[in-house]
Amino acid sequence: MSIRLPPPQTIPDPEETIESGSSSSGSESDEEDQNWDDWVSDSNQLQECRSLFDETVLPSVDAVIKHDISIHSFDINETCSKLGFDFHGRVRLINYIRKNKLTPAEALALKGIEPWFSTDEYLVPVIENDPLILEASTDDWSDSEDEEDEPTDPVKKAHWLEKKLALAHQKVAEYQALLYQRLDVGSPSEEIKAKPRDDDTHYFDSYAENDIHAVMINDKVRTASYAQFILTNPMLFRDAVVLDVGCGTGILSLFAARSGAKKVIAVDASDVVEKAKKIVKVNGFEDTISVVRGKVEDVTLPDGITQVDVIISEWMGYALLYESMLDSVLVARDRFLKPGGVMAPSQTKMLFALCDAKEIYKDRIGFWNDIYGFDMSTMSEGLYDEAIIDVLGPETVLSNPYTIKDLILKDITIRQLDFSTPFTLVSTAEQRSKISAFVLYFDTYFTVSGNPVPPETQVRNIKEGEVVVAEVWPVGNKSAPQRRQSQSGRKEKITSFSTGPQSSPTHWKQTIFMLKEPFCVSEGTTVTGVFHCRKKQDNSRELDVEIHYSVHKEDVPGETVVQMYSVR
Repeated sequence: MSIRLPPPQTIPDPEETIESGSSSSGSESDEEDQNWDDWVSDSNQLQECRSLFDETVLPSVDAVIKHDISIHSFDINETCSKLGFDFHGRVRLINYIRKNKLTPAEALALKGIEPWFSTDEYLVPVIENDPLILEASTDDWSDSEDEEDEPTDPVKKAHWLEKKLALAHQKVAEYQALLYQRLDVGSPSEEIKAKPRDDDTHYFDSYAENDIHAVMINDKVRTASYAQFILTNPMLFRDAVVLDVGCGTGILSLFAARSGAKKVIAVDASDVVEKAKKIVKVNGFEDTISVVRGKVEDVTLPDGITQVDVIISEWMGYALLYESMLDSVLVARDRFLKPGGVMAPSQTKMLFALCDAKEIYKDRIGFWNDIYGFDMSTMSEGLYDEAIIDVLGPETVLSNPYTIKDLILKDITIRQLDFSTPFTLVSTAEQRSKISAFVLYFDTYFTVSGNPVPPETQVRNIKEGEVVVAEVWPVGNKSAPQRRQSQSGRKEKITSFSTGPQSSPTHWKQTIFMLKEPFCVSEGTTVTGVFHCRKKQDNSRELDVEIHYSVHKEDVPGETVVQMYSVR
């Protein structure tokens, strides 16, 4: 889905916003992160808006709401709250009033259970880019989940209970109708009960299969980078207590044990732990590595251990945050990591850039336009609403990347994983080119101190065929050779890898956001906008992404285009 908004009121300055995605700016950063409400409020406050009941046009949404209260005794916010409307209910109400030219009395008489409230007809705006609707979207992305308080007045309480009962009946009727339609039956044969929501079962079941672990271990960029950090830093791991969160086959635990760890606790909630126990035993590390089955949020560490020196985990998913495993790692940090302990990896950065993804378009979308002479473009419907996970060549990236989120693992909180970040992208295209997508990937860093890397640090881009294992792989089961430390001791050794198009492909590939409305750029063309990311409400392991962007012409921003995506 995509919509258009007027041009933004201000243009983000790249120098001013470069740190906006960082979690390392101190204790104030959590409160200063820009969220959806802030951005929408800034964008809509100065837009002209028309009254719901007359032709009066006022300079802002707030002015129109006050006008309708004063002149027509109708408060849209109070009415929506009273009727218990979510975002879509509010949109339907606004459009119904505008389309049918209701009087205030007729609008106030609505009970919120009329049949048209459950149809999509009134989701279509009567007024294009209606600021009153755009302002309503802040409720849908708000952190507040407060419900209407139960009235104390007996009459009001009776109406309140009647409303809740009517809504409950309506939801049951809608659900039964949907089931009958899908099952092609005329009436229920037995009572059907909804199953409780479960975001975890399928996730953990998927990690019980061999194939997924083979893919991850065969990803040499991934596995060799972890091996390099663990096996070449015995000063960190020697005699340390190490926690491996989401251990899978136990490969990281084996690296840690080989690097001299005194105790390694490998935790996983998947059936794969049964194989991990056998792998540990057959490799002779059963006295060092304890494999524990369970969620790290619930487990108790064995042997009376309450704190660990190092937490290692390969938690990253598509677009970095898909699968939400980082949430569990942060819980483990807060439960078990001793003060001054080290997170490995210590830092990850989400990077965002302009992209010419014409080959992806041909293979995934345009492909359906002509199938043996038949138009099957219907099959491509909805493809623009889903992020595509695929590999891009380095030549497809047509801007320098912008860091939209900088995650410092020792500091970041779960709350900060839902975020909004303004961005500025400047085209590096040497000739006029078409931008058909945005691309997202991530870079990962390991430091012995657990501190963030210096800002000027360049990530290691491992090229196809480059040897990344030989320098760390022990021969004859002996410890890996150690390079002599620099005598100055000032520069910390950093291990890193990238999942971007400039590096050898990884199993994470890149996350591609195809544009319904591609645009052309030349060298120096500026694109500004805001990147919104949060967990899906109906499945916390998936992501909802919104990209708001504006292409500048002669240093003046054009209209803002909004496109929404699912990462799943």
